[in-house]
Amino acid sequence: MWVYYLFAAIVIWLGILSLRGGFRFAAYVRSQLAQPLADYTPLATVIVPCRGRENGLEQNLAALFKQSYPLYEVVFVIDSENDPALEVIQKVINAKSSTAMATRVLVAGAATNCGQKVHNLRAAVEQLDARSEVLVFVDSDARPGENWLRSLIAPLIDEGLGAATGYRWFVPVQGGFASRLRSVWNASIASALGANRQSNFCWGGSTSIRRETFARLNIRERWQGTVSDDFTTTRVLSEAKLPIHFVPACLVASPGDCDLRELLEFSNRQLKITRTYATHLWRPVLLGSALFCLVFFGGILLVTMRALLGLSFAIPLALLVIIFLLGTAKAFVRFRAVTMALLGERANLRRDLPGQLLLWPLASLLYLYNALAATFSRRITWRGITYKLDSRTQEVESRQ
Repeated sequence: MWVYYLFAAIVIWLGILSLRGGFRFAAYVRSQLAQPLADYTPLATVIVPCRGRENGLEQNLAALFKQSYPLYEVVFVIDSENDPALEVIQKVINAKSSTAMATRVLVAGAATNCGQKVHNLRAAVEQLDARSEVLVFVDSDARPGENWLRSLIAPLIDEGLGAATGYRWFVPVQGGFASRLRSVWNASIASALGANRQSNFCWGGSTSIRRETFARLNIRERWQGTVSDDFTTTRVLSEAKLPIHFVPACLVASPGDCDLRELLEFSNRQLKITRTYATHLWRPVLLGSALFCLVFFGGILLVTMRALLGLSFAIPLALLVIIFLLGTAKAFVRFRAVTMALLGERANLRRDLPGQLLLWPLASLLYLYNALAATFSRRITWRGITYKLDSRTQEVESRQ
């Protein structure tokens, strides 16, 4: 029992630190949203790698043509003319209301020794408007608001900045256990971003970088042989000691649902990529989730057994309640902060609040499963392509 109490005390202390971090995250979001945008609107190129026809693709891509930004080009990149995304892309292009934006569709071909998304991005940055000063990368499953592009580029007025980034927030549409658990699982990563520019990371689904910085650091060449554009970009900027600014206004909704198989495929992929490119981040996830699950779920078993045996269980039960309330408080603080940034999604987010408050222990259990899966396997499936991960090169094993 005393060993359990010791481990529980550690988990409670970590929970207090996490809650404090949640308050810092919320304060940062409030302060950043209250600041006026810098008057910096150079010609920008928005690059959108696409593969497959996912739910909501048309609405996601259409949002890119509704930006409150004076002049920009949108470059869609696919790996094959037979990709079903092409039909949606052409439909959205034909329906766009503004003639001020240049729009192109590039066919990059199939990747062999790197991720298909990375391959598409490398092809796109070779064919930019000569006048373009800023590169913006966005994923096809993100649905940005109308001020997204302006907010993401404005911080780059500071020439000493490496990049500006947003992050995604999964918004369940039909709901369901797996969809809500995916949103909760992903939420903890969002609140890891904040005021500390040295510890921030680039999310490839919503990142801006000066073209001059991109070229000077040879990021296109550094992408070669990788499957993760964002981890690689973050590493390059860190080596160059260039900070990354997190823009809360560029938290983007990612509406959609998933089943349990898709949830496991997605979450395992994220941790396997993390282990390959950022082992220093994977280890704390493994150790932290293992300790939490041992104390929390082991504590539930302990309380149940002592109750059945007629023994006192008041202290372990109290510890469990404290641990749960700390995590729930962190989830609520984070949720309130995110709703300030995603004003257009407030109605949908309200439906997701119970899941955020109640499912976070299961998200920790899922993190443990993911971290263990990354220990024993380096194979991932991403958009129908199976890769064998290596820190130096990515072997494409099969395509669907």
